[in-house]
Amino acid sequence: MNNKVAENPFKNRIDEVKGEMSKVKSDEARGYSTSFIVVTALFVTLYVVSNVMAVKVIGLWNLFYFDAGTITFPFAYMLGDVLTEIWGYKTARKVIFITLLCNIVMVLCTQIGVFLPSPNYLDATAQAYNTMFSYVPRIVIGSLTGFLLGELCNAWLMEKIKKWTNGKRLWVRTIGSSAVAYWFDSLPFVLIAFAGTVSTHDLLMMIGFQYVSKLLIEAVLGTPMAYAMIKLIRRKGD
Repeated sequence: MNNKVAENPFKNRIDEVKGEMSKVKSDEARGYSTSFIVVTALFVTLYVVSNVMAVKVIGLWNLFYFDAGTITFPFAYMLGDVLTEIWGYKTARKVIFITLLCNIVMVLCTQIGVFLPSPNYLDATAQAYNTMFSYVPRIVIGSLTGFLLGELCNAWLMEKIKKWTNGKRLWVRTIGSSAVAYWFDSLPFVLIAFAGTVSTHDLLMMIGFQYVSKLLIEAVLGTPMAYAMIKLIRRKGD
């Protein structure tokens, strides 16, 4: 039986909207709120982007060396803090493993592109692509090792510090957990990704500068952004 009232299109439209809203609420009841999907998507994207950007090493005045992914990486950590703060360690851990899978898919797909032939007149473009993405697997192996160690440590510490502080002082959780987790991330990443390609001096400088710069970005930009996002999500009630 058709429940729509033919002579009242306005009421029919209201019923359709109510049905759509009911479906959205049903999805959110299963844990798939809009906020969760957006935060997760940004989290995954930032890690994939950071791994691609990490191919380029930046040198400042021949004193400080770091990969370009260092710029975006702390914002992924910030989103990890938001995930843990709002949805808990278990949910954050699931997203971390999903992100791991997405990075592996990225490597597999780009490697297929490396081995596929290209026309002769695009040799320069093909060579640039091959150079870029032939280096990416090493970057990703280092990144995934540091990623798993660092992010799992970060999420776990966020949860523990939250209990120790009775849910107060968010900045202590975000900066405190990152201060420990960045060591577990930066050290294996730099050693795996760049050992043998740069001098020992530059390698040590990269580890130290990465750690300090990531922590500063987290403290100055990441933490205020985490405060804003958490406040917005809680205000929306999802």
